[in-house]
Amino acid sequence: MPTPATKPNPDGRETRAITRGLELRAAGEGEGRTATGYAALFNVETDIGGYWKETIAPGAFTRSLRERDVVALHSHDTGRVVGRKDAGTLSLREDDTGLQFSNDLPDTSDGRDLAVQIERQDIPGMSFGFRTRKEEWDETVDPPRRTILEADLFEITYTAFPAYPDTSVGLRSLEHARAERRHIPPAHQLAERRARQAQMERGIR
Repeated sequence: MPTPATKPNPDGRETRAITRGLELRAAGEGEGRTATGYAALFNVETDIGGYWKETIAPGAFTRSLRERDVVALHSHDTGRVVGRKDAGTLSLREDDTGLQFSNDLPDTSDGRDLAVQIERQDIPGMSFGFRTRKEEWDETVDPPRRTILEADLFEITYTAFPAYPDTSVGLRSLEHARAERRHIPPAHQLAERRARQAQMERGIR
């Protein structure tokens, strides 16, 4: 039975990448180019480093899109912003497939370069940065399955080299879920208890 879990590290951010064709169209006469595509896909099972399988549930970004600003970046570089939701240059919406975006590329070197790179297919897909708010772990299967039910979205990124899935935050979350199911403290809490106990013993001596 799936085990509900919450993120043990509230600041833990993760990144995922998808390779799915991007499209480029004219924004209007004399108005540059607009990139469109998907930054995340729903109900698609992804292998995360061999540690677990992961899917993103439909509607996982609904709250985030309503409450948060989101930026479009080049290569995860916060100094290379090419679109922003609150500025109206980046639009994001969820549909049955996933998180769809439309980005009016700026008339800057990055924006012009991206238009060429997307057209040439040098940029094969997107990456996105998020923090999980609600999730479920199912350990009745091997490897375990993680379903992301709700997530804070921070960025979408154009990248020529989709990053290998990071696992540190997810592994801590799995450890936390297992500890909750067994009613025992996670490993980091056990380590803290042992350290406090050692300090007390030194004090007694």
